[in-house]
Amino acid sequence: MLSTPPGGKVAKSNRRGFMRKAPAVAIAAAAAAPVALQAQDADKPVKKVHWNDGKPPDDTPLFSPVVSYGSLLFISGIGAHFEGDITAHTKHVLDEIQKKLEAAGSSMEKVLKVNVYLNDLADYKAMNDVFRGRFGPEPGVRTTIAAAGGIPGDSLVEIDCIAYI
Repeated sequence: MLSTPPGGKVAKSNRRGFMRKAPAVAIAAAAAAPVALQAQDADKPVKKVHWNDGKPPDDTPLFSPVVSYGSLLFISGIGAHFEGDITAHTKHVLDEIQKKLEAAGSSMEKVLKVNVYLNDLADYKAMNDVFRGRFGPEPGVRTTIAAAGGIPGDSLVEIDCIAYI
């Protein structure tokens, strides 16, 4: 550090000392900068896709089944694509959601938000009979709609959710 003595003149010995140390100080500062940036990057959330079998498909997919961003976990809409009633479809969908949550390190109790898409609003009560209690004693928030155009794949219900890990 360059110090200025009373009277305004810098002592020659201080100036020479500063000039000798300046390159080393500059190199140390330059070396410390990337480390500081790495520390900042380590605190940033990272997007991670959780593929069903642990590896991405060969072709670019239309969407990802499960994505985490930091400690948040997003599960794509899951339907039931087999013959059955709303009770069987809802149970299947909730079982699949539970598997995906647990595979990613979360659980039904850690779900924050659920969207339920019914093919027919007349199935609302029967879907609720299966749904109730599946997310623990303090379930997350939920929105339920009846999709006007139906649900792709002839499922009677499709559910997606957001949870934390």
